[in-house]
Amino acid sequence: MTRTRPPAPSDRLSAGRLAAVQALYQIEILDASPETVVLQFLAHRSGGALDEGEKPVKPDAGLFVAIVRGTHARSDEIDDVLRTALPETWPLERLHLLLRCVLRAGVYELLANRKAPPRVVLSEYVDLADAFFAAAERGMANAVLDRLARRLRAPAFESEEALADAGTAVEG
Repeated sequence: MTRTRPPAPSDRLSAGRLAAVQALYQIEILDASPETVVLQFLAHRSGGALDEGEKPVKPDAGLFVAIVRGTHARSDEIDDVLRTALPETWPLERLHLLLRCVLRAGVYELLANRKAPPRVVLSEYVDLADAFFAAAERGMANAVLDRLARRLRAPAFESEEALADAGTAVEG
């Protein structure tokens, strides 16, 4: 009999981010109110697998709600920030709607979630882009979010970089 470990808090946060991106997409597709979609998700979706074969993980409800409400409430500001980081040849409106939802949620967290280290935010949303898209979109998500993380959260990003460099120097 195989035993699986209980979900770690980070698994629940990742599931919360995934659910938030799905909810943001649903809001856009159905032109639904954020509150309606949030309530539907909380009532009817107990958890989703992050990868095929994984057991469902209950999303962190607090993070999920904060991302959905915050991204929707600050959508104009977030879109303006995104436009500054996108290549001229790729206006925001040209991006696939789901990729826009991934990027918007990532930018919202960079702006508002000071508890989450910027490298974690970057990694989580690049992983989400990777789950839904091919390498080109993953690369774009990585480039855009990296650029914005360095700009919006420079001190935290730089200190994380210094710690990573110090760890590499010690190991090497």
